[in-house]
Amino acid sequence: MPSGRRRSIVSSGTRSLRGGVRVAVLALLWGSTFLWIELALRGLSPLQVTFVRCLLGALVLTVACYASGRRLPRGRTVWRHIAVAAFFCNALPFALFSLGQQTVDSGLAGVLNATTPLWSIALGLALGSERGLRPVRLTGLLLGFAGTILILAPWQSAGATGWGALAIFGAAASYAVAFTYMGRTLVRRGTPTISLSAAQLIAASGLTAVALPIGGLESIDPGPVVVVAALVLSVFCTAITFHLTYRIINDEGATNAAVVGYLLPVVSVLLGAIVLGEGLSVRVVLGMAVVLVGVGMTRRKDPKATAPGRTSEAEQEDILATTIRQLALETETEELSQPTGRPGTAPGRLAEGTAPRPGPAESGRW
Repeated sequence: MPSGRRRSIVSSGTRSLRGGVRVAVLALLWGSTFLWIELALRGLSPLQVTFVRCLLGALVLTVACYASGRRLPRGRTVWRHIAVAAFFCNALPFALFSLGQQTVDSGLAGVLNATTPLWSIALGLALGSERGLRPVRLTGLLLGFAGTILILAPWQSAGATGWGALAIFGAAASYAVAFTYMGRTLVRRGTPTISLSAAQLIAASGLTAVALPIGGLESIDPGPVVVVAALVLSVFCTAITFHLTYRIINDEGATNAAVVGYLLPVVSVLLGAIVLGEGLSVRVVLGMAVVLVGVGMTRRKDPKATAPGRTSEAEQEDILATTIRQLALETETEELSQPTGRPGTAPGRLAEGTAPRPGPAESGRW
């Protein structure tokens, strides 16, 4: 086997292993988010929980950003995109989760959050970007929403979920909007993901601070459990989890980032049952199963898309990003190899108009 091909296979295997580890860590941290929210709500209001996790998360990622030699993004256009993404991916869903978990158990909250891929497809159908929906995916979409109705049980006057479940469904839908928006406007644009994630949590902190007077000025009860829960929620379940999500969207696409949703219910339900002693009714468990089956059917790949000689949209984006990265690297090498450089261009700097190295080149770093 040629050495070049051998290196390619090894490199591909390494990237696959690294991606699998990221997904596993992300599922564990993200799935435990609902447990820590439940504990933090014992001494903080929903908006206070949202503000604390955004503010401390932003602080952690900003320090990591500058410690890694990066800096925050510049330019009005990118910050406008960041502000929109911060609203739909951080400020709004974080607040809705905290509000919803006042009446919904942490385990069920994780299950309801797994409906994000269903909302993503529904959004694509509404916007016209999801065309040629195959019968199996359509069936999965209908099954998923049938499962959510079974969980909500609108025919019951006093269900176990009520308005809290609606709030969490809204958070899941907001994630679907955010992932699509981030994938199209922010990632693979030459800005490191650590810079984007830090900037987005900074923007989310500002958005949440504006809303604090509405319902975030209540007195707090900062007991030891509440403080620990708030710190773990902010550092691990917000800063690290959010950055890992950005890396997966950047390296593997928004679709693969949604795969984590398969594992969230398992983690959240187990932690809720073991740590908080939460129980689930037969109806809710059946609804959970229907939702997960529906989500799984919607994630089925089209055999035609993986046929020899054809590439999917995500693979085409990967090829394009790789090509751009190689061209930028070659241009940079040529500039650095010139002994005197072009007039007005300092040695070791890229000439004007040269494309910067895109975000995917930061593999292995924050």
